Amino acid sequence: MTESYDLAVIGSGPGGYVAGIRAAQQGLKTAVIEKDRLGGVCLNWGCIPTKALLRDAELFESFQDAAAHGFSLGKVGFDAAKIVARSRQVADKMNRGVAALFKKYKVTHIAGTAKLLGAGRVQVTGAAGEAATVQAKDLLIATGARPRALAGYPVDGHTVITYRHALELTQFPKRLLIVGAGAIGVEFAYYFSTFGVEVTLVEMLPQLLPSEDEEIAAALLRAFRKRGVRCHPGTTVKAFKAQPGRVEAILSAAAGGGADTPEVWDVALLAVGMEANTEHLGLEAAGVALERGFIRTDGRMRTTAEHVYAIGDVAGRQLLAHKASAEAEAAVGAIAGHAHPALDYGRIPACTYCRPQVASIGLTEQQCKAQGLKYRVGRFPYAASGKANAIEHTEGLVKLIFGEPHGQVLGAHLIGAEATELIAELGLAMRLEATHEEILATIHAHPTLSEMVFEATGVAFGSSANL
Repeated sequence: MTESYDLAVIGSGPGGYVAGIRAAQQGLKTAVIEKDRLGGVCLNWGCIPTKALLRDAELFESFQDAAAHGFSLGKVGFDAAKIVARSRQVADKMNRGVAALFKKYKVTHIAGTAKLLGAGRVQVTGAAGEAATVQAKDLLIATGARPRALAGYPVDGHTVITYRHALELTQFPKRLLIVGAGAIGVEFAYYFSTFGVEVTLVEMLPQLLPSEDEEIAAALLRAFRKRGVRCHPGTTVKAFKAQPGRVEAILSAAAGGGADTPEVWDVALLAVGMEANTEHLGLEAAGVALERGFIRTDGRMRTTAEHVYAIGDVAGRQLLAHKASAEAEAAVGAIAGHAHPALDYGRIPACTYCRPQVASIGLTEQQCKAQGLKYRVGRFPYAASGKANAIEHTEGLVKLIFGEPHGQVLGAHLIGAEATELIAELGLAMRLEATHEEILATIHAHPTLSEMVFEATGVAFGSSANL
């Protein structure tokens, strides 16, 4: 039996489900094929549940400082099982939300595993092994990515784990080794250390959050070390040995001086990147080419096969949920025949939800130098903000980079409370090609954290009255 559609989407993450809904809104008969839970990794095992866990870590940390605010709470404990259960409840709610949206916009949800057969045909195999064929004029692949496997690091879900296992830990280890200090590694380092776990964070590259501005990464390193996280940038892990309940390894610093004596941890969390879910999709037979393990696409998300598109993590570049959703808009625009500008990947914000939070958009100062650009920098510390002092979050910095001679925003780099919320203003400024003059002409409410954007701009051009 064959069902026919205008568009069939494979995968229902923040790229796939957005593509399905936007296509249906534009009058296309649309099906979304999903072998697991609607919402993909982001809603179920990534973005959403991790933020629920991090929120509870923030609350617990705040409770420890209650006396400074005039509260007498006594000793505050925590129940890891209830913390994890709440995060699952949040994920379940979002999952139901996607299902409701599919029903609202008449998007057909097909449960099963997809394989391209060519000529707009997709074989869908259900959980019981039953097979059906879906026919569609256009196909969109949004199958996402998974934690990268490393030879010599046997993941067992107990002693050697990935973020997926970390999300469900209800018995915290005493000592935890985290390999990789990208967003996932850094967020879990904050989470577990807040609840008393002795965390060692190792990164092969010279800084935490390797894609961020060096100054911001250095500030995060200081903050983490202050909170007791053992951070080792520019360090590799060698002689890794794991057995139930015990991980033994040697940390080797690139600059030399690394110890030759093995250290021991209870659990190792691998956070060394992601690899695309491209296996068993029938890509080669369908004429879909890969590039460095990801599906190759153009500016409209078209693959090398006619009428086949790819978006999100499986298409590479920044592996971010909001990037996947933006690509969904671009792809559906191309499929529906509507004009949609190609994505500007240099204007996609990056956010890390540890404490202090980190957020950025555009060029780093190092990239500006490498490109030989003329620029000026404005910095404003959280410690000088009235709102930051009122809420007792004075750790952090707003750093803005402006081009010369026109004063356009080249990059914005923030570390501190609510940085992931503040970055939107800078994204809009870049989108509208705003200059420093327009930011300074925009009245920012007082007292707010957003005032720091105004003040950092003023510092850059010598007009700040507060620093």
